[in-house]
Amino acid sequence: MLDIQNIRKDFPILQREVNGKPLIYFDNAATSQTPQQVIDVIVDYYSNYNANIHRGVHSLSQEATDAYEQARLKIQKHFNAKHSHEIIFTAGTTHGINLIANGFSSLLKKGDEIIVSALEHHSNIVPWQMLCERTGAILKVIPMNENGELIMSAYDALLNENTKLVFVNHISNALGTINPIEYIIKKAHAVGAAVLVDGAQSCPHIKPDVQALDVDFYVCSAHKMCGPTGVGMLYGKEAWLNKLPPYQGGGEMIAEVSFEKTTYAGLPHKFEAGTPNICGGIAFGAALDYMNAIGFDAIATYENELLDYGTSELQKIEGLKIYGTAKEKTSVISFNVGTIHPYDIGTILDKMGIAVRTGHHCAQPIMDFYKIPGTVRASFMFYNTKEEIDAFITALKKAIMMLS
Repeated sequence: MLDIQNIRKDFPILQREVNGKPLIYFDNAATSQTPQQVIDVIVDYYSNYNANIHRGVHSLSQEATDAYEQARLKIQKHFNAKHSHEIIFTAGTTHGINLIANGFSSLLKKGDEIIVSALEHHSNIVPWQMLCERTGAILKVIPMNENGELIMSAYDALLNENTKLVFVNHISNALGTINPIEYIIKKAHAVGAAVLVDGAQSCPHIKPDVQALDVDFYVCSAHKMCGPTGVGMLYGKEAWLNKLPPYQGGGEMIAEVSFEKTTYAGLPHKFEAGTPNICGGIAFGAALDYMNAIGFDAIATYENELLDYGTSELQKIEGLKIYGTAKEKTSVISFNVGTIHPYDIGTILDKMGIAVRTGHHCAQPIMDFYKIPGTVRASFMFYNTKEEIDAFITALKKAIMMLS
């Protein structure tokens, strides 16, 4: 059991008011909030050992380097990567996906096929479309059903000897659907294809084991896991990372430079050109420490309670339709009420101190499937409460009454 009230005290922002009302923050799928323990690490870095890493012989540089590389080891342990050099620091999930898409530009040829799913965020669609434009590869899509689940029989039919890459999110940001990535990975490998999993929405709720999954690439962002924005992680199998060319040129990613020829550094530095978000990387490690201290099993159990309770209460509202009713899902509820535009509902909820997300959630193909302009999305984290859900339901009913 989680001590929710004590956990909530760790998050300074949860103590504030918005529009004269206590903040109820249900936009966690966009970004989670940051506990004081992580904020303290950020302040400590800039107060006491701010310096560039890997290059200096002076004490501050060595301290910063040690803290940054310790964070890499924490990430390796958390995701159970085989080697620490298989962990690449990125600016976030989108950066990691683009890094891989760029790398495969030199490995694909006309007629090769790559597969994405109908449940993807734009960041796991657009880079692959750009890759196809550069290489002549063909993009195919795993379709979805009305429940917001991928149709696995259709996926099986798409796979063939021309399939080179498969890209799928672990959890849909728009619907909360948990995709069967173990099955997807196994089937892709059977035809010799590599798999990248977008873990941006899964990592706040579950603890992926990249070796057990046998996934080739896995990406995520710290800011959805109680960490800072502007930093994330790309895991890649060593063999694949060695095959791919560098994404950017500059300092840190080189072995030797001359005007005649440049040779590149080994992993992970080959993919980490320039001065990184040093403080962000260190704080990412601190955020993992914080969440692991609470425990991901306990987090998942509690968030499922919030999901079940919120779903049950919302279903009592006349005219409300929930999109994404997969059997396996996490604490995201997307819904509309009759013909009321989701933006209007979100605006009124904000006046009552309640933060939700409205729109297509950077998943426009999903909205096109349902023939809707967007949804209201309430997304929960372990620091939310059933009492907040009750207040949200009361405010939602008031908004519906005002807009009807």
